[in-house]
Amino acid sequence: MATVHLRIGDLVWGKLGRYPPWPGKIVSPPKDLKKPRGKKCHFVKFFGTEDHAWIKVEQLKPYHAHKEEMIKINKGKRFQQAVDAVEDFLKKAKGKEQNSDGKGDSKGKKTPSKPLKILEEDDEDLSALKDPSEKDLTDSDPEPSTLERLGAGPGSGFKWECSPVKDDPHFHHFLLSQSEKPASSMEPISKRLKIIEEDTGSTSIQAADSTAINGSITPTDKRIGFLGLGLMGSGIVSNLLKMGHVVTVWNRTAEKCDLFIQEGARLGRTPAEVASMCDITFSCVSDPKAARDLVLGPSGVLQGIRPGKCYVEMSTVDPETITELSQVITSRGGRFLEAPVAGSQQLSNDGMLVILAAGDRTVYEDCSSCFQAMGKTSFFLGEAGNAARMMLILNMVQGSFMATIAEGLTLAQATGQSQQTFLDILCQGQMASTFVDQKCQNILQGNFKPDYYLKHIQKDLRLAISMGDMANHPTPMAAAANEVYKRAKALDQSDNDISAVYRAYIH
Repeated sequence: MATVHLRIGDLVWGKLGRYPPWPGKIVSPPKDLKKPRGKKCHFVKFFGTEDHAWIKVEQLKPYHAHKEEMIKINKGKRFQQAVDAVEDFLKKAKGKEQNSDGKGDSKGKKTPSKPLKILEEDDEDLSALKDPSEKDLTDSDPEPSTLERLGAGPGSGFKWECSPVKDDPHFHHFLLSQSEKPASSMEPISKRLKIIEEDTGSTSIQAADSTAINGSITPTDKRIGFLGLGLMGSGIVSNLLKMGHVVTVWNRTAEKCDLFIQEGARLGRTPAEVASMCDITFSCVSDPKAARDLVLGPSGVLQGIRPGKCYVEMSTVDPETITELSQVITSRGGRFLEAPVAGSQQLSNDGMLVILAAGDRTVYEDCSSCFQAMGKTSFFLGEAGNAARMMLILNMVQGSFMATIAEGLTLAQATGQSQQTFLDILCQGQMASTFVDQKCQNILQGNFKPDYYLKHIQKDLRLAISMGDMANHPTPMAAAANEVYKRAKALDQSDNDISAVYRAYIH
């Protein structure tokens, strides 16, 4: 069997990491975008999205030859929209060819149409499917629907034996653009990016010292440190590595570092060593005490801080802790940013976190490519402490809501109503959400594997209530929810998911 030789213009199925095979077109990369070292790869534009990525040759298959196979195993709505976009593209291409055939030149010559074909290894033609227009990115290409981060990084190898994939939330992902300053410090800086197309077909969006190119990320050349490889930190580090960042890791339990060392991370022996080796050091730990100990304790971060070094605190803590850490870091000439994240373990793994940042704006800009790798959007909220306040409010609402849902489920059971029917009705109304559906399904299945620790949401409720007291603002709903979570902790549910608050009502 002849080897399939893919060229610019070919329609293909591209496989990237854990994503399902997706229809795309091989296009010319921007001139300033370097090709990854190692195995041969092509630059692919994905249909139905605004994504481009370098995809290794062994991760590509011809579109037409494998269309039926892919349609059978992928049933998601957005996948079907992408396939429809390919078909629309082919119809437009065919229509342009027919128009060209009909016009001819003054001597009656017709422009020959180019048949769709898959090139063999010895085929000298430059493309099997050439866009009828001269540019790779033209009006004849499908209208992009969303912008997300895709890149070929470590661990993106795959096998084509695929199981059916549902509508993938990753294809709602969009990138940070910091090329323009927001009018207000409270304004989100992550927006849908307007792609600038030049005659060369190149696309370029400048963001601090990194460049987002139609959904792929050019990592900062700064050395990144990361302290804390828990539920959230592990996913964040994995995505930083996949996007090509140079990362040095440390964790109190050293064995957790092993997996990331295998993926290309470097190992730091102490927090102080990591901070001294790296330009920007992130930390993500469990609570205010752990955050303080990491900085102020023996061999702590503070010992490695020198003028110009950056420290980014991603832990969800109280504003007072943030103020203290900011003061000690800057007293050594360091630069400080807080950047707690809203999300869960799954969202962390998926690179879909929401990042709330405050403090040194220049550090925020230096972290651009890192935030693109780990999250779907980012907000800069002004002076240090504001992100902690906002994060506690958000988690107070989430924790209270989860307790209320658990209360509703148990009340339904106590009054002889079907809990499944309650959930079905709930998911058809105004409160319908992925969060409600997933948490309730987990409860009904008795699955409390942690996606966000119950002990952490109770900590956040406690800190939010304290913040309310300091502001002389009542928080009776949060206080009631906090008592329910405290009971759940007494029932040994601390290390289970927040949905295990349900058990506080049935014991």
